[in-house]
This record gives sequence, C-alpha cells and structure tokens, in this order.
Amino acid sequence: MEINVLDTPSAMLRMQELPQERRADALREMLAPMAGALPPGDPVQMHHFAGGFRVDRDDPRYAEALRRMIDADVTGQIETALRGALDHLRAKVPGIKHAEKLQVMLILGDPDDEHLMKVIGGYYGMGGAPGWLYLVAWPTEENIGKIAHCAVHEFHHNVRHSNVEWNPATVVLGEHVISEGLAEAFVRELSGPEAMGPWGRDLSPEELDRAYRKITENIGMTGMFKFGAYVLGDTTARRMGQEPVGVPDMAGYPVGLRIVDAHLAATGLTVAESTVLDTAEILSNAGVATD
Repeated sequence: MEINVLDTPSAMLRMQELPQERRADALREMLAPMAGALPPGDPVQMHHFAGGFRVDRDDPRYAEALRRMIDADVTGQIETALRGALDHLRAKVPGIKHAEKLQVMLILGDPDDEHLMKVIGGYYGMGGAPGWLYLVAWPTEENIGKIAHCAVHEFHHNVRHSNVEWNPATVVLGEHVISEGLAEAFVRELSGPEAMGPWGRDLSPEELDRAYRKITENIGMTGMFKFGAYVLGDTTARRMGQEPVGVPDMAGYPVGLRIVDAHLAATGLTVAESTVLDTAEILSNAGVATD
C-alpha cells in the first residue's frame, strides 16, 4: 500500500494569506482530489458544516494552530502511525485486503464550532471512502498527539470495508457499531488505552447501560441513513436533521467497544484478527441477540 499524507497544513497556512474572497476557491482546489469520496454538493458548504475552519472570515488563531501542527509534524506522526497499523494487520492477517493507495486529507477545524469542540472533542475523521482518510482537528494540548491515532481508527474502517461488505442501503446497525468498537480497540491494541478517542468516554455506567439496551434492541436495523442517532447520539442527530432516539452523545462508540471486548474475551482473538470477521459472528461471540 502506498500511503500519502497530503501536506494540507502548509496549503491551509498559505490560504490564510490570500484575500478573503479567494479562500473559498483555494479550499475547493485543495479538496478537489477527494471529489469522488466526499458527499455531493459544494465542498465549501460541506467543509463548514463538518466543522472545518471558516473561509469567510479572518481569524489569527488559524495560522497559529496550523504552525502548531507543522511544528509538531502531525502529518509525519500520521504517516508513521498508519505504516505501523498496516504492518500489524498484515502480520496478523496475511493476505488481508486493502486499497493499493491511501491518501490522507487533514483539515483544520473551527474552534468556534460547538459541535466539534464540545460534542466530538475537537477532532474526528471519516474513513469510509476506499483509499481516502478525511480528518478534521483543532489542535489542543490534549489532542495534538492523538490526531494520528484518529487516523489509525479511520484506517481500520477503510481496511474493514475492503474485507466485509458495507452497502449503505443494506448495512445493519450492528455492523456500524461493531466497526466503531473495532476501530477504537485497534487503536488500543497498537498504542494503549490512552491513545483512544474521547467519544462517549464521559458516559456514566447507567447512561452506557441504557444506550447499550437501546442499540442492541435495534441491532438489526438496516440503512445507514437511520443510524446517526444510535451511533452519534441525539445532538448529532438533530444537527443532521434526524429524529433523536434517546441516545447520549457518541454512545455508539463505547457500546461498540463493549460488544467487541465481549467478543475478544470469548474468542481470545486479537482485534487485528477480528477485522475480517463478519457482523453476525462478532455479535454471536459477544452474546448479542440478533432476532
């Protein structure tokens, strides 16, 4: 696999020096290589909705944050982490399928986006498009060293979707939740629990239990467009125009991890080895009823 982490921090830093009226087109040009992997529509509108830095206003914090990323060599950290993750998967699962080329687009977040900063924890990624990872981050002291681990999480999605069918129209909720649990457990397997993301970590035991019941009761639901409220929680569901279902923010992540941990305990398998197992097998191993 060829891994190419694009030097977007430098491109975004140059963007800050442009007249404001030219920045939207510069952003479109930067995002153009990902055109087939992004949702349809204006990429600038998508970028803003997804928590990316604003191109319609000046903000001196942007250049400071980008220099912080460059000085910390976040893109280098990402590449090193991804190569380690690939080597680990290949060692544990010889012949595992994956894209021939992986490209990574790192985007500066908007520190004034409350959803990004308060609900998601300041950084997140998308890894569902074959051969692409899309990462959004506002670098803080707490998370600048974890952006590369987020890339590994998304990389795991990318590889799993090359080995286990993911059809947005027919995929079941169980697969989405398991994918999140496996990706977080994979980060833990490689780098320890401290490397895991913040998503759903603040849930109380009672909140997690309620979310687990709500999600597992609907584990066979089909159609990815229905899953936002169950995986990402009510706040994100409202943001996406979906009906809340009473699930706390990002609860699908710890629920998925609970299912994956039960599977690992029952089988003795590693997370890497579990990457290629289908949904039904993992749910069965974890004792989750699917009827």
